[in-house]
Amino acid sequence: MWKERLDDLHLPKLLEFPNGTPVQSAGDWEKRRKEILDLLCREEYGQCLDPPERMSAVVKKEDDQACAGKVLQQSILLSMEIQGKPFSFPLQVFVPKKVANPMTIVYLAFRPDAPDRYLPLEEITDEGFAVVTFCYQDIAADRDDDFTGGLAGILKKEGGRPAEDTGKLMMWAFAASCVLDYLETRADIDLRNVGVMGHSRLGKTALVAAAYDQRFAFCFPNDSGCSGDAITRGKEGERIKQITDHFPYWFCPNYSQYAGREGQMPFDQHFLVAAIAPRYVCAGTAVDDTWSDPMSQYLSYTAADEVYRFLGKEGFVHPDRMPKAGDTFQEGTIGFHLRSGTHFHSRYDWQQYMEFMKKHRIKRQEN
Repeated sequence: MWKERLDDLHLPKLLEFPNGTPVQSAGDWEKRRKEILDLLCREEYGQCLDPPERMSAVVKKEDDQACAGKVLQQSILLSMEIQGKPFSFPLQVFVPKKVANPMTIVYLAFRPDAPDRYLPLEEITDEGFAVVTFCYQDIAADRDDDFTGGLAGILKKEGGRPAEDTGKLMMWAFAASCVLDYLETRADIDLRNVGVMGHSRLGKTALVAAAYDQRFAFCFPNDSGCSGDAITRGKEGERIKQITDHFPYWFCPNYSQYAGREGQMPFDQHFLVAAIAPRYVCAGTAVDDTWSDPMSQYLSYTAADEVYRFLGKEGFVHPDRMPKAGDTFQEGTIGFHLRSGTHFHSRYDWQQYMEFMKKHRIKRQEN
């Protein structure tokens, strides 16, 4: 059963300060959460970035008859200053016209196309959701380019990367927060109900974005696996050695020191999930995605559950067993589904996430 598997991993404790003092109040948790975020910056993702110094948005193109007249589509250029240097990237906004102030998903995309094989746009907007999407390559190139282009070029340090240098996952997450900065200037979406979503490496990014930006009420990491939502200790498939050998630029240089010695990490990926508490997170994975290891992903949410319950939330409501294909658990603040198939962001995944968001929609507080 899952409890025995979790106990065997001897995970670092969430509700305990480094000196062994237990977390005893919500105020204590906020201090512990800050410690966790600082730790993940130093040892895995690199330093987070300050908000941009200035920001402006220009609508470059608009179509109020998109998707057979059902959707307002806007192409926007988002411009800002970072460390005194100009930076900009394009994004696309799709707002369904049949819904006033719709719930909104910020979608980190592999390609600028909309729709896309991972982004069934009309199906999503027909469900009453707005979508705001940008291509991660427009932020920082997903290759080992010696941090010479885009946001990476602005942040590059002289003399090589320091141990805690910002990795590209953190840069992509920063862009998602910049998109949320922009959304706060609009009056046509429900800012109480904004989620961030991505698949695979961008599922990892969605988790980082939600952990470091509490304005995201929902987080939807799809197949995020190693260095995302999968417990690293005892993990099958991809581990720290493989991911840092192939993608060292995703992380700070410190992270590679744990290759082959995961048991010595002062953290594991349940720290990242727990840092989102008490907000909503709903993950999806696939039974044949052995590189991500769905069982280790599931264990991460069972481990993070204690923080949600400590904060008075329902947490992860699931049966006393490991998951099987076809399982969907959506009753608690933590959601999870395991589908058949392989590593992919499917319509089925989107349907599960939208259903979760509709079920847990945050309503307006009445005075």
